Amino acid sequence: MTTPRDTPASRRVRANGDGTVYQRKDSRWEAAGYVLAPGNTRRRVRVYGTTRKEALAKLTEKIAASNRGLPVPSAQGSVAAYLTYWLENVAVHHLRENTHTRYTTCVHRYLIPGLGKKKLTKLTAKDVRTWLNQLRTTCQCCTRRIDAQRDQPRCCAAGQCCHKLLSPLTLTYIHSVLKSALEHAVREEEIPRNVARNVRTGTPRPRRFEPLTTNEARQLLAATRGHRLHALFELALHTGLRKGELLGLRWEDLDLDAGTAAIRRTLQRTSAGGLTTLPTKTRASERRIALPSRCLHSLKLYSEQQQREREAAGTTWQHDGHVFTTVQGRPIDPTNLTRAFTTLLRKAGLRRIRFHDLRHSTATLLLEQGVELVVIKELLGHAHIGVTATVYAHVRLRLQRDAIDTLGTALVGRETTETARSDGDEPPPCTALVR
Repeated sequence: MTTPRDTPASRRVRANGDGTVYQRKDSRWEAAGYVLAPGNTRRRVRVYGTTRKEALAKLTEKIAASNRGLPVPSAQGSVAAYLTYWLENVAVHHLRENTHTRYTTCVHRYLIPGLGKKKLTKLTAKDVRTWLNQLRTTCQCCTRRIDAQRDQPRCCAAGQCCHKLLSPLTLTYIHSVLKSALEHAVREEEIPRNVARNVRTGTPRPRRFEPLTTNEARQLLAATRGHRLHALFELALHTGLRKGELLGLRWEDLDLDAGTAAIRRTLQRTSAGGLTTLPTKTRASERRIALPSRCLHSLKLYSEQQQREREAAGTTWQHDGHVFTTVQGRPIDPTNLTRAFTTLLRKAGLRRIRFHDLRHSTATLLLEQGVELVVIKELLGHAHIGVTATVYAHVRLRLQRDAIDTLGTALVGRETTETARSDGDEPPPCTALVR
């Protein structure tokens, strides 16, 4: 009588659900079994190996993943095909137009040329890491032929590589776009896991900015006096509102009697719709803020000025309720506001900064005045206080240094006083008992 131990390995009977393993005519081993598929269905899969043990190990791995509730991948196309599908059918419905445009540029400029030919189901963390390392050290001027498109080449096309490398911030952004796309592939059960999440690119240093000092802020406000948009620049420097939030303000959002403003929308220029009013950047950005008395006074004067402009424009006036408009009542283009801001900086004799740096200047000046971080977080409309603490960490370190220096001065002063007293005729104080 034969026992299972005496049966040859190739003919050994396997239990139900374990699949089958047999040797093919080409000497390879094939293992087949049923696993979980998308839609809560079952599907028969086949794996191959040079030995019976190798084929059986591959099948066992798939069956174990199926038993954990992970369906077998269904995607058969390339990474490029899925990224194109994701942009056109998924991301376009969840992202703002400008963000979708940036994602599209990132996909077609970096992701598809680097990883597009690989199969989606066979993409590994090693592939992503190798590609990112190569991208980190590749000259973009040579790769994208930037210099060759100039009328007179002066670097890479002329044989002198300029080594135009991507910044760590750009590399992190490219990596995040890939993670977002693969995360949706996991949700659609196209792949079992997001391999891009297993790759660490490191935390890039935040972009350095140089906010205005107190004296520079005074110079700017002095230069804006008499300017048509003095109320806008004053409001920006006192409240830290974003450029789009300022231009998206409507008179119905302001309560000049109570001295408050409701931030509900933002104004942006998009390639398809032109100047478009959109909801705020995040849910936390939709907020109500208090307005300083100086800003209330300036807004009232600006309202009277706008009424005079309306009467002068007559039938050409096109007003839709925005607070800050052109002379004809139309919304102000963000680019035109930036030009006016740059002109004011030149007039005031100040260094050139971005308009967004007014927001950083507001937060920095408030921190230096001792305002609590949670108050600044609510004023700026940050989603989490950690964002505020991270962005303005350099200010907090400077305040810590000032506090430590103040303490050191106090301790040195006390030590000097005690020394002066001991030099007199008074007896020294009794030594305290040390326990």
